[in-house]
Amino acid sequence: MPSFDIVSEVDIQEVDNAVNNTVKEVDTRYDFRGIETTIDLNKKDRTISLVTGDEMKVKAVRDMLITHFTRRKVDSRVLEFGEYEPTSKGQLKQLIKLKEGISKEDAKKVTKIIKDSKLKVQPSIQDNQIRVTGKKLDDLQAVISLVRDCDVDLPFQFVNMKK
Repeated sequence: MPSFDIVSEVDIQEVDNAVNNTVKEVDTRYDFRGIETTIDLNKKDRTISLVTGDEMKVKAVRDMLITHFTRRKVDSRVLEFGEYEPTSKGQLKQLIKLKEGISKEDAKKVTKIIKDSKLKVQPSIQDNQIRVTGKKLDDLQAVISLVRDCDVDLPFQFVNMKK
């Protein structure tokens, strides 16, 4: 029986490239001259740590990160921006988490959308992914377009298509 998996994954190498490109841009920008700015990617914890001068600089770096993520074809919806925190040196710190995997609530929303579509497919939640099985490939392709258009704020990938 044909099936595929709906996942939400992040290519950490592309994230690393986007962060490195952002660091290079910060180093060359005139408005960041004389202001110590650090952007660190923790691959293990899947977080980006940002420390810079003031709120305006934080917003500028945030915009640069989103731009570089888009250029590297990484969906910027994976970025979850935390609150600003003051540091002891008078700077601002922000922790940015990379969202990966589909939460239980989002998985329930997606399976409900699939079931409400009345297509002859069977979605099932497995850890942080959703497996969809059906008899016809056309039904599975209809599910893919349906999930792409749904209002869940996650980037989805469709993998392991088995015929």
